[in-house]
Amino acid sequence: MRFLTLLFTLSAFNWLLAQIPSHDARNLHSNGTNTDFSAEVYRAWPPAGPLASWEKRKSDLRHQILLAAGLDPMPPRTPLNPRISGRIDGDGFTVDKVWLETMPGYFLAGNLYRPKGQRGPFPGIVSPHGHWTNGRAEQTELGNIPARAVSLAQHGFVVFNYDMVGYSDSKQTPHVFGNPTEQLWSFGPLGLQLWNSIRVVDFLESLPEVDKTKLGATGASGGGTQTFLLTAVDDRIRASAPVNMVSAIMQGGSPCENAPGLRVDTYNVEIASLMAPRPMLLVSATGDWTKNVPRDEFKRVQGIYEKYDHKSDVEVVQIDAPHNYNQASREAVYDFFARKLQGAQSGWKEGTIRKFELNELLIGSLPDGAIDYPRIFANWREQAAGQSEGMTTEALRDRLRRTIGAVWPEKVEAETAAGELIVMTRPDVGDRIPGRWFPGSGKAVLVVHPAGSAAAEQERFVQRLIAQGRSVLLIDAYQTAANRAPREEAGKYYSTFQRTDDARRVQDILTAMRWLQLAGYKDADLQGIDAGQIWAAFAAAVGPSLKTSLPKEYRGTDEDLLRDFFVPGIQRAGGVETLRRLLQ
Repeated sequence: MRFLTLLFTLSAFNWLLAQIPSHDARNLHSNGTNTDFSAEVYRAWPPAGPLASWEKRKSDLRHQILLAAGLDPMPPRTPLNPRISGRIDGDGFTVDKVWLETMPGYFLAGNLYRPKGQRGPFPGIVSPHGHWTNGRAEQTELGNIPARAVSLAQHGFVVFNYDMVGYSDSKQTPHVFGNPTEQLWSFGPLGLQLWNSIRVVDFLESLPEVDKTKLGATGASGGGTQTFLLTAVDDRIRASAPVNMVSAIMQGGSPCENAPGLRVDTYNVEIASLMAPRPMLLVSATGDWTKNVPRDEFKRVQGIYEKYDHKSDVEVVQIDAPHNYNQASREAVYDFFARKLQGAQSGWKEGTIRKFELNELLIGSLPDGAIDYPRIFANWREQAAGQSEGMTTEALRDRLRRTIGAVWPEKVEAETAAGELIVMTRPDVGDRIPGRWFPGSGKAVLVVHPAGSAAAEQERFVQRLIAQGRSVLLIDAYQTAANRAPREEAGKYYSTFQRTDDARRVQDILTAMRWLQLAGYKDADLQGIDAGQIWAAFAAAVGPSLKTSLPKEYRGTDEDLLRDFFVPGIQRAGGVETLRRLLQ
């Protein structure tokens, strides 16, 4: 009852605390796939400042994308062992069926379209498809994937159309997966698709008829997402045309576009801008979520190109149609690639292209040596563990810090009221961390209890420290005790756009430790209780010169972390083995 009275008193004092927010900003608004990023703070984007500042942001975003995809560090580039068969001899082109072994025992299927009767070397085009019913073999008015490859091949391009995971021939995994355990290891369709796209670039580079200095990428819808994610992390793509997907009002509706952590503090327009200053064509439609692109998103992206003095290297076209990659959209892309990769003014129109039977393009059975879904996941885990063993301490710390999304704050403000009550905030964030502060003499200690500061105060060792006159800080970490509050959750991909509760609890611990430091307690102790021990240990591992202990018996299995510390990618980042190494 005494605690509730003090908490009520603190609420009454809040109106006096101008710099302390009355509510935690982390609860007030959650971004989601249908958030309008053209509004509010995003109106100020692209960011002001010199090119060097953008280059730093660009590097950070690349790390963020690769972490979300489970590709930091990259898996080893094992032999692709291409298996090519089933040639179709067409009018000015050929088509082959291809298997690529993008990881040992894991295969990607596609069709390789090549010019016939022309002399190379030729530009190469990476060509992912979107969520069409027939995948890479879709042949409808709104989206004809073979038609764009045939037309490009007839005009001197080598094109590889390839499957999304779980589509057409590539069914060693489903298309929709990524349960909480898999998320701990950053194992999901977005990462596998991005890795497949990187390996497709490797494959095109290996073909003697392809000019590896003239590689392009294009796809629509989910294939548009694959296109700008690939170009964001792979500079080998020299020209790109993401179609009907670079939008400020819709960010993608599939798990293959929404890995946890992908869009924390960012969105597709900024991710697509990582293409700068390489040439890019934004293709949009009047009848979908890219309807505003010519007057809004395009100008934002162009602002980044202007930083490089390459304003003319980003272009826009809008087609009066519903969501599509139709003939008009394709012809705009043909013209763009001809100019940027062939140095030619094309203006060509798509001719009549015959319809293929599905069995002409699809392969059917998997190659010998193909492994099943559980084995793919097991290999992913084993490979991740092996990579962590070979990393330096600082590299492990940096990866863990990025995975959690924790920062050591520059500034922390605090106000006390009604005796021992305290509220802390990072003023540039607007978060709110209540707790109890017992100032004393000697070395300070921060105690973190999963049930909050009132529960921590009941612990005997805490009462003993207070009785001894030690300086003791107790906090209600994010969404615990007095810090529990209603919050908005926009859509089903919450962790794509926001950090998890446990990640935010680590941040609250760092914020509180920083406040102690700024208040003159330079060498404070950190003590966690129960699950708070795990939060505190991860905070100490990523914070500067912080020390705490982790129970020797704590194994850090998937089940342990699902219960005590759910942060997507935490096992991929080394988990408890890395934690123990960093706490030594």
